[in-house]
Amino acid sequence: MKCTPLSLPGLFLLESEPFSDHRGRFARLFCEKELKEAGIDMNIVQINHSVTREVGAVRGMHFQFPPHAEIKIVRCLQGRCFDVAVDLRPDSPTFLEWHGEVLSGDDKALIIPKGFAHGFQVLEADTELLYLHSAYYTPGSEGAVRFNDPAIGIEWPLVPTDISDRDMQHPLIDDQFQGVRI
Repeated sequence: MKCTPLSLPGLFLLESEPFSDHRGRFARLFCEKELKEAGIDMNIVQINHSVTREVGAVRGMHFQFPPHAEIKIVRCLQGRCFDVAVDLRPDSPTFLEWHGEVLSGDDKALIIPKGFAHGFQVLEADTELLYLHSAYYTPGSEGAVRFNDPAIGIEWPLVPTDISDRDMQHPLIDDQFQGVRI
C-alpha cells in the first residue's frame, strides 16, 4: 500500500498495489501497520456501504464533532465518484479549503482525518462506496455543512442533482461558525 499526502494537512490518497495473474486480482485494502508507518493511527470500529443510483447525485458534507470525531477511509468499489474533503479545523492553515479526487474501482481511497467534512458526487450510475470508520456513528455528535456553501466553493464536476432534503437544509457557514476543534 502507498500512502500519499494531499494538499490539505492530514488528508491522504491510499493506493493499493494489487497482484494480478490469470485468475484475477488480489489487493490489500487496509493495513494498520502500514498506516501507522505513515502517521495514521486508526482503529476500525464501523464499516458502511452505500449505493447511489443517479449520476449527479450529491451526498454530504458530513462530519462528527468530538468526542466522536472520526477518521474515514473511503473507497469506491463500483462506478465513479468525485470524493470531497473539507478542512473544518479552525487552527489549520487550510481551514475551509477543500480537496476532491475521482475515485473508481482502481485501488485508490481517501483517508479523511478528524475535523474534516466529507461528501461525494456520483459520476456513474449505481456507484458503490465502502467507508471504514474510526468512531461509531453518534447522532448527537453529527454535523454538516452545505454542499454548495459559497464560503467553501466546491467545484462539482456536474451540476448537483438528487440531493436529500436533509443535505439541502444544512446551514451555510457564517461568522458564528466555530469549525471542529480536535
